Amino acid sequence: MPLSICTWNINSVRLRAPIVQDLLKEDAPDVLCLQECKSPVEKIPLEVFADIGYGHMVARGQKGYNGVAILSKHPLEDVGHRDFCEKGDARHAAARLQNGLTIHNFYVPAGGDEPDRDKNEKFGHKLDFLTEMKGWFTAEPPNRAIMVGDLNIAPLEDDVWSHKALLKVVSHTPIEVEHLANAQAAGNWVDIGRKHQPEGKLYSWWSYRAKDWDAADKGRRLDHIWATPDVADTSTGSRVARHARGWEKPSDHAPVFASFDL
Repeated sequence: MPLSICTWNINSVRLRAPIVQDLLKEDAPDVLCLQECKSPVEKIPLEVFADIGYGHMVARGQKGYNGVAILSKHPLEDVGHRDFCEKGDARHAAARLQNGLTIHNFYVPAGGDEPDRDKNEKFGHKLDFLTEMKGWFTAEPPNRAIMVGDLNIAPLEDDVWSHKALLKVVSHTPIEVEHLANAQAAGNWVDIGRKHQPEGKLYSWWSYRAKDWDAADKGRRLDHIWATPDVADTSTGSRVARHARGWEKPSDHAPVFASFDL
């Protein structure tokens, strides 16, 4: 069974519903996972997406902050969520397709600007969140699963425009990279993006601050698709829809796609 999945930090699902529609019409993934929806679940415009074939949704929401949603062409079973760090944040949702595949959608905290937990509570929250991810995957090893989301870390040297310049910048610091690697190893997750492009620059986020983001190309790969080995073995491709970063009123993230033949 072919399956295509997309992950996208949309930075307000209500504000950017038109470009979500554009993506669904243009690429028609089986499943679209959104982060930073910034909406209570009941106010996510599901009817807009249902009109073009995406009437199934599992989501967790908050007014104005965070929020994750899984939209699908196919029926979904809500299989719960984790309340990481007991903050009540809507940063994780999980759904199961009828073929038994579980999809986890994550929105890891950004971590603020100062990479020092003693000076910056947000950075400490990010590290604690990743530690809890590791603990969960260790205690309950995933299988037949795909994990996607804005993980807010670009782990590899080629995942950022300048490894040297960003070593002390939140999202690429060694301690964040180590914490993410530990969580990945605990679940035996395979990085699908790097499975299909093991070398070379690969980004999914470009700052709004750049006057010409495309020309400057100072990107980072913050958005990821991972899979358990049994699912990763069936992966047939992965790509970043970079052009969507240039759409009208865009998110600062581009959609990331992966395909499987389950």
